Parts: sequence; C-alpha cells; structure tokens
Amino acid sequence: MPLPIALQLYTLRDYTKTPADIAKTFARVKKIGYDAVQCSALGPIEPAELAKILKNEGLTCAATHQSLDQLKDSAKAIENHKLWGCNYTAIGGFWGQDVTAQTWKNFITDYNAIAAKFAGSGLSIGYHNHSHEFIKYDGKTALQILVDGLSRDVWFEIDTYWITHGGGDPAAWIEKVAGRIPCLHLKDMGIAEKNTQQMREVGEGNLNWHRILQACKAAGVKWYIIEQDNTNGVDPFECVERSLKNLQAIA
Repeated sequence: MPLPIALQLYTLRDYTKTPADIAKTFARVKKIGYDAVQCSALGPIEPAELAKILKNEGLTCAATHQSLDQLKDSAKAIENHKLWGCNYTAIGGFWGQDVTAQTWKNFITDYNAIAAKFAGSGLSIGYHNHSHEFIKYDGKTALQILVDGLSRDVWFEIDTYWITHGGGDPAAWIEKVAGRIPCLHLKDMGIAEKNTQQMREVGEGNLNWHRILQACKAAGVKWYIIEQDNTNGVDPFECVERSLKNLQAIA
C-alpha cells in the first residue's frame, strides 16, 4: 500500500505569497505527484479561498502549522480547519531568550491549557521540534521534558533532520512518541564541503530510511510529510520531486 505522503509548503514559501501564487503552486505540486499538502508559510489568503483552491487542485490538507496566538483563538482555528477538512495542526517550535528548564515547564503548562480547548473538536494540536530542544537541563533534554510534560492530547511532529542535527536518533524518537505522532517531517542530512551539515532530499543524505520508516509504521504515523527548508540553490520544485520519487522507491 502506498505511503500517504504530503508536502510541507514551507519548502515553496517563495511561491505562495499571493492567492494567485498559491493556486499556481498547488497545481504544480499536484502535477509533480503529491495528493496532499501541509499548509504553512502562505501569504495572506481568506480561509474559504484556500479551501476552494485545495478542492480545485484535488489536494488534501494533511496538516497545518499555526502560531501560538492563532491557536489561542481555538474557535476560529477549529472553524478554519473544518473548512479545510484538516484534523492536525502544530506550532513550529518554542523559542525564547535565556531559556531554563522552568521556561519549558511554563510553556508546557500554557500549551496544555490551549490543548484542552480543542478536546472533542476533531482538531489535534502538536509540537514540531528543531535541534535546540536537545539542550540538556540536569541531564534531561528539553524534548524529553516536553514528551514527559505535555498532555497526551498533544502530538509530536518529529523532524528527522533536526533530530539528527541535535545528536538524536530519529527512529528512536519516533518510537518514543508512538501513538502521538500522526504526522512527521522527512528530510535528509548530508555532509557538504568543509564538513558542514546540509539538508538534502530524502534518500540523498546519510539517514537510515528503512529504519526510520519501520519505526513510523510501528508508531502509527498517518502522514509522511516531505520538507526541505534549504534547497542549497537548487530549484525547490526539483527538490520536492526528487524527494517524493526517492521516498516512494525506498518505501
């Protein structure tokens, strides 16, 4: 059975600045072979118009990214996501200056309170990691603090590149949040000249994709979302097409 694959539109953020751009980009994404997208980094657009474009291009909204402020208005978020036929949203991460373990615990308290507003709505909110969550406080990473402290109603959008960038094992973290990972971000890591880490298309770096996909299946992943924040000067449409074909071949 084919993997349910979606494209994180942040990769194409330079091509989604106006409603006309969004419609044109969605048509191109569909032609490449994607049937679903994660809506993120879109320019100003009315929710109803976004729903219309999704329908016209035959694309499913697998998930979205929303800001903390957007999620605080839970009624509006729920209304919009129903319009888009979408059950999953997440924040792109939590940052702050002079962050301590208590800062993370305060965030957990606040985010759990927001999550409670979505109970029974059909829309689940999650947390997307980067690598700064691998800072340790008394021997425990911030990401582990989040896993331990966030409500079971909050899901985790594990990002394979950023887990690796922080020194973690993507498959191990996917297993750690089994049952709480309906969506994840797939991007590869390679080593460029001068030993610098570089984002790569899925299958064109050094991550163990067979191991990662095995962990995903066991963890109950519903959407495999391809993303590449930095395409290293290559046309991003070419990058997302290569990642899609490579992932399909690996799977």
